[in-house]
Amino acid sequence: MEEKVYQVSGMTCASCALTVEKIAGQQEGVQEAQVNLATEKLTIRTNTDFESAALEEAVSGVGYQLEVQEGGWSIEQHQIDDEQKEAHLENQKREVIWTSILAVPLLYIAMGSMMGLPLPNWLSEPATFVLVQLLLTTGVLWLGRGFYQRGFRNLFKGHPNMDSLIAIGTGAAYLYSIYGSWQVLQGQLHFAHHLYFESAATIVFFIFLGKYLEARAKHQTSRALQGLSQLAPQEAMLVKEDRVEVVATKDLQVGDRVRVVPGESFPVDGEIISGESYVDESMMTGESVPVHKQVGEEVWAGSLNQTGSVDYRVTKVGAETMLSQIIQLVEAAQAKKAPIAALADRIALYFVPTVLIAAVLASLAWYFIGGASLEFALSIFIAVLVIACPCALGLATPTAMMVATGRGAEKGILLKSGPALESLANVETVLLDKTGTVTAGKMTLTDMKVWTQESDESILVQLASVESRSEHPIAQALVQAAEEANLDLLPVEDFKAQVGRGVEAKIDNQLIQVGTLRYLEEEGVSLPEDLDLLSWEKMGKTSLLMARDGQFVAALAVADPVKETSAQAIRDLKELGLNLVLLTGDKEETARAIANQVGIEEVVSQVLPQDKAAQVENYQAKGQSVAMVGDGINDAPALVQAEVGVAMGTGTDIAMDAADLVLLQGDLVSLVDAIRLSRSTLRIIKENLFWAFIYNVIGIPIAMGLLYLFGGPLLNPMLAGLAMSLSSVSVVLNALRLRFK
Repeated sequence: MEEKVYQVSGMTCASCALTVEKIAGQQEGVQEAQVNLATEKLTIRTNTDFESAALEEAVSGVGYQLEVQEGGWSIEQHQIDDEQKEAHLENQKREVIWTSILAVPLLYIAMGSMMGLPLPNWLSEPATFVLVQLLLTTGVLWLGRGFYQRGFRNLFKGHPNMDSLIAIGTGAAYLYSIYGSWQVLQGQLHFAHHLYFESAATIVFFIFLGKYLEARAKHQTSRALQGLSQLAPQEAMLVKEDRVEVVATKDLQVGDRVRVVPGESFPVDGEIISGESYVDESMMTGESVPVHKQVGEEVWAGSLNQTGSVDYRVTKVGAETMLSQIIQLVEAAQAKKAPIAALADRIALYFVPTVLIAAVLASLAWYFIGGASLEFALSIFIAVLVIACPCALGLATPTAMMVATGRGAEKGILLKSGPALESLANVETVLLDKTGTVTAGKMTLTDMKVWTQESDESILVQLASVESRSEHPIAQALVQAAEEANLDLLPVEDFKAQVGRGVEAKIDNQLIQVGTLRYLEEEGVSLPEDLDLLSWEKMGKTSLLMARDGQFVAALAVADPVKETSAQAIRDLKELGLNLVLLTGDKEETARAIANQVGIEEVVSQVLPQDKAAQVENYQAKGQSVAMVGDGINDAPALVQAEVGVAMGTGTDIAMDAADLVLLQGDLVSLVDAIRLSRSTLRIIKENLFWAFIYNVIGIPIAMGLLYLFGGPLLNPMLAGLAMSLSSVSVVLNALRLRFK
């Protein structure tokens, strides 16, 4: 199954989005279709029978245009898209300014005399009074002609949208006012006080203003992605044999040698081949402390070189860089709807036709049953049409999702979908893989006790020299310890490894044996009476013994240490009300020791890799919503089985592919942040939906004259238009609060 993404133009409200989604979903070969109103993108999943041209034609037939995003994703294209959005926003700003230049004088002319404000003498002539209003209103409606083109087109095609409501409402006011103007010119001067020119023009102005404020606020919701896309520089210093030349970043190829000086960002991913420096990777991991990088270590596009000049070999370019993949993941997450949006979608689908019917019935009821005047009935009709707002319903979820995923990306938290974010907020039990999740995932020498007069360093050199021939993680821990102590390894001969027991080799013709207690006992080595390995084992450490020429020399312990932040993260997760379980293939003693260090009470140990998914099922069978946190290939089935799979960014690619959430920093503190962010997001989505529903439930009956029926005020159509515009803006502004979480 293939996924395709289209940019949709012509959408103005939730009804538009649902129409496009419905039409796309009906096309042959389309398995699933989702439209995101906030990002204005259509995402479809297709099979081999799908034809893109047929989809584009079908959607064009209902008044919208599709542009497929082909040719691969790139940061350059993302930056171009941002520039286009900026230009569109600037165009909307001009529309607001020009509309206000016409609408404000019109409002003064029409309403000034009622409020005791002076008018120029030349406007005292009735004919001039109405013709100036007609001229100004026509100018406003010409500026807003897009509402009428889209609105009536969609109405006639059987898919009325928000523009249809605006077009019918303001169009009716405009046409009635033209009729009134004609009557004034015919001598019926009382019609001069029953015109709706100012209502039609002011409604269009308020809608332009609301759309501009909404677009500006929506633009803010994608600020995190805009910031990420601008991190990678446009140019790079390409190192040739005898010179350095500046080239466009997009022209770099894998294998090129690139130089980055202090204060500049890395243009693409690569591996350092010369020099060393401290690099700020906070935009990728959320970790503010610079990381020391030297020859052989990886650097990412967009990270900032701080102290030293380095040359590095390009390993990934374009859409393959980590920065590009992060942006793509965030954009993909924004395109996928959270389940909570389903109710709003169902309502929005029938919203506009229902409002049209309600407006007609209300105006007819007032005219025929209530005995109201034609002007009164028309006022009711217009007010109902322009106060109704499916936009607030349609924007409630995607705007919050956009801000949340962008904010998460800034902190090194990659949420892959809307459903994952909603599920994370509702998680009750968290299963934590031990190695690489709670612990560092790398063996380290923690203790060493020597029974001879030699120094610890001299013994460590011999141990590391022998173990340097082995690929075992414990052996690598000893070699790493020697390197950190700046010790030079010794030449060894006759190396032999005995699986599950230990290793041996000769150094200066002395036989060095390193291995388990059982191994040395079987080799006939006499062990000291004060040898105590039990205390290490209770702490979850693995003990090793060393003998030289059959004589016991030293005991040492290695362990996969707990990450410095794990204990605090566990405490924070508990405060969030979560049930925590340590899940590991290690033996019970080691697992329990680690659990005690970080404060986890429930432990499931000695679990085979293929059984981890079954453990997730066990907790799900108890009715609990489960998050699985892991970093290895063996965790992938469990990550898929859980409601939310969480992968450490320091783990394997397979685990990250299988997960719903990736923590780039590889730290459980990020999981705490992710859960808090998801809960805040879900709360704001519920608030948005609540206020969007309440706004329409209360606003439409008031516009229909419910309060007036009981002696209250009648809603002016202009105020209805203002309220409609501000309802969408308020939803977006509420979502923007997530930027500060």
